[in-house]
Amino acid sequence: PYIRESFNSDDLSFCDEILVKVSRSFAAVIRQLPSTMLVDVLVFYLVLRALDTIEDDTKAFPTQEIKIKHLLNFHKTALGDPSWTMDDVGEADEKRLLQNFDKCHRVFARLNEKSRRVITDITHRMATGMAEFVGKDLGQGTKDIEQYNRYCHFVAGLVGEGLSRLFAVSGLEKPSFASELYLSDQMGLFLQKTNIIRDYLEDYVDHRAFWPQSVWKKYAATGELGYFTKQEDPEVRKVSLHCLNELVTDALELVPDCLAYLSKLQCEEIFRFCA
Repeated sequence: PYIRESFNSDDLSFCDEILVKVSRSFAAVIRQLPSTMLVDVLVFYLVLRALDTIEDDTKAFPTQEIKIKHLLNFHKTALGDPSWTMDDVGEADEKRLLQNFDKCHRVFARLNEKSRRVITDITHRMATGMAEFVGKDLGQGTKDIEQYNRYCHFVAGLVGEGLSRLFAVSGLEKPSFASELYLSDQMGLFLQKTNIIRDYLEDYVDHRAFWPQSVWKKYAATGELGYFTKQEDPEVRKVSLHCLNELVTDALELVPDCLAYLSKLQCEEIFRFCA
């Protein structure tokens, strides 16, 4: 009833439907959340998915400068202009999300002011971080663990911070939860590193890879990230596993902090969402 009374049903139906199309894992777990903040997190995800679609598109913008301008202005255009949409960026459902973003905006506009402020702030900061990486050649991955962590912070650690702040302003967690910046960042990094490890081939084919060179070059005899695609070679299969082991171990070092974060949650539904 709370959701039905608070939001336009047509706009919310679009958001609900597109969420399932553009999300691999979040669509299901968002439904674990209490009704009083479920839509806040749904909109938060779609806003960042729209931003990420602009970042991901390597062909839509004539110059890097134009792309950077769109990223840096996104919090003003997409979240500031009720009629804002974007065409010919992204593919399939991601493209459709941008083409119909005005529907997302109308749902965003009905959220409480504190939630809107959190979403706008995180969107702006994430876009600033994304803009930093637009000019970098990531065809062979990030330079080292430091750059790998920095990228993960911008695209996922900030999501962790935003979620913690949304939990706090909802009243379902303590107000102090908004200040759990370190543990929130670690939660985001763990999620992102899990995705990056899994998405090796997809990212490599797209010429936007993230495996740190300081790790994978220890194992690739040719010094090329594409070395690991030759899985029919027994030697490549063996060293690929060694490389994966190092990357997975790096990610697993975040787990104690993730458990510490989970232990601080009081709301059972939020715990389920995070876990």
